[in-house]
Amino acid sequence: MQNMLENIIYEGSLALGITLAKKEVEIYLRYLEILLEWNKKFNLTAIVNPEEVVKKHFLDSMVSLPFIIQKRPNTLIDVGTGAGFPGVPLKIAFQKTNYLNKTSVVLLDSLKKRVHFLEHLIEELKLENIKTIHGRAEDCGQHPEYREMFDIVVSRAVSSVAVLSEFCLPFIRVNGIFIAYKGPNAIDELKEGKKAISILGGRIAEVKDVKVPGLDQGRTIIIIEKAFPTPEKYPRKAGIPEKRPLN
Repeated sequence: MQNMLENIIYEGSLALGITLAKKEVEIYLRYLEILLEWNKKFNLTAIVNPEEVVKKHFLDSMVSLPFIIQKRPNTLIDVGTGAGFPGVPLKIAFQKTNYLNKTSVVLLDSLKKRVHFLEHLIEELKLENIKTIHGRAEDCGQHPEYREMFDIVVSRAVSSVAVLSEFCLPFIRVNGIFIAYKGPNAIDELKEGKKAISILGGRIAEVKDVKVPGLDQGRTIIIIEKAFPTPEKYPRKAGIPEKRPLN
């Protein structure tokens, strides 16, 4: 089983344009081990088959690597990271890229149990330049320490493009980008979210269908560039973006 998983990670990352060393592959496998152990108590993921975790969480998280490599960010925040996706798999992959290995990564989540897991995970995997924040995107997006302080924001959260844009665009500095991981309804969501993106200071830079190695279903990656500062009143107070999206 371990050899099979090692091959899936190595070949999958190679298909995404990065060659991992044995050390990084072993870190992913340790991540898998810790995730499945903690999942017995904390319900961090509904996917528990090791091969599926590797493909649907690790490799899926890594599909944005080509876009991130182009941008060469100093700072990246993962909004609504959950069990660390996509932020932690990306951070592990960064270690093999000279100009990304010092990229500072922040993992933001609103549930304390998930943040506790992530803190333990970071320590166990001995990852550097990565930290957690316990809080809601609506609150942290208004905080001077985080507002418009990041080169890249990534999110695999399930909210619509309009809602995700209000959560994520306030974190991005002008000329930075928001990378949204979306599914088969991405184009419809994007049409509904155009107004929100514009109001929040963004513009659609690229929409690209990508293949997750080892899976039949693909991903749609939406790249939104920060064109001008987000108006001060956004994000609105917790709960309002979902109830009254800027459609």
